[in-house]
Amino acid sequence: MQLLPLRLTPGADLRPALAEALRAQGWDSAFVVAGIGSLSEARLRYAGEPAEVVLAGPLEILSLAGSLGADGAHLHMAVADASGRVVGGHVGLLGNLIRTTAEILLAPLPDWQLTRAYDGRTGFKELVVSPR
Repeated sequence: MQLLPLRLTPGADLRPALAEALRAQGWDSAFVVAGIGSLSEARLRYAGEPAEVVLAGPLEILSLAGSLGADGAHLHMAVADASGRVVGGHVGLLGNLIRTTAEILLAPLPDWQLTRAYDGRTGFKELVVSPR
């Protein structure tokens, strides 16, 4: 299995930076296997809620995981604030700004294509896995 370790630097926006790292490698599908680091601000959407919540930092990324595809990402993250309070949810589109570092491990899927399609049962665009 091929893996790509990344370090995102201060000021980078998490989701766009991951999408760019994927494109830079010539990939269109990968899983985020693990991620840790720090954020100066986070935007998460909690389960069943329609809107994102903005969390002021500093924050520690305790875990980051999900899928990346040419037409979107599905990422979940748990963060802790300076008092150790932990919250988690869906990673927002923009505004998850790296404070000092983010150390992330990507696993590309060269034999598979990850896309998203509307699923009438859930009401959301859900993962579609197709062989190349």
